[in-house]
Parts: sequence; structure tokens; C-alpha cells
Amino acid sequence: MSLTGRWRIVEMDVWDREAIDLVGPGFIEFADDGTGQFGFIAVRGWMDCRTTERDSRTVVEFSWEGEDEGDQAVGRGWAALIDDTTLEGHIFFHMGDDSAFRAEPFACADQRDER
Repeated sequence: MSLTGRWRIVEMDVWDREAIDLVGPGFIEFADDGTGQFGFIAVRGWMDCRTTERDSRTVVEFSWEGEDEGDQAVGRGWAALIDDTTLEGHIFFHMGDDSAFRAEPFACADQRDER
């Protein structure tokens, strides 16, 4: 399976689910053209992505720029496909916070949220 598509951020080390979904459902999205975007809390980022293989897994490494509560923000991160329904990664803010995250395809996460 490819990482391409929109993934629902369901867990982060630093912030709880309520914080992650403060402005809208937390997400990370990868496009076929090597770009992407993410949003959680009051953070919005646009990514420049590079796909590689590591330990027989598909991994995307990215740099990003965006905003955090209206202030300019930049950083880097990575995401790895664990299985067809789990994406794990880490987002770093330049000179600031960082957090691991876990995400699922939106359809899987939405079905679980409705239970």
C-alpha cells in the first residue's frame, strides 16, 4: 500500500485527541507529486516529501512550512507505513516542539470514531 492519500491523526505523544482536533480533525496527507499537507491543533503545514525504503518499509521524509496559531512555522518530519491501516511518524518544529504521531486512513478512523 502507498502512503498517498489523507490519513487521520489519531494519537500524538505530546497532545491528546481533544487538542489534536481543536480546529478540525487532525490529518496528514501525501500527494502523488511529492507534496503534502497536515493540520492539527492550530498548526497547518505544507510539505515537500521524499519517499524511500527503510527496513523493507515505505518511508516519507519531509520538510514543511506553515503556520502555528497564525505565526510562521517550519520544520521537518517523517512517516512510515506500518501496515495497510497504520502510519507512524514524527513531526519536528524548528527550534520548538516535536511529537511522534500515529495515523489511520480516514475511512478506518471515522468508522472507529462512530462507535
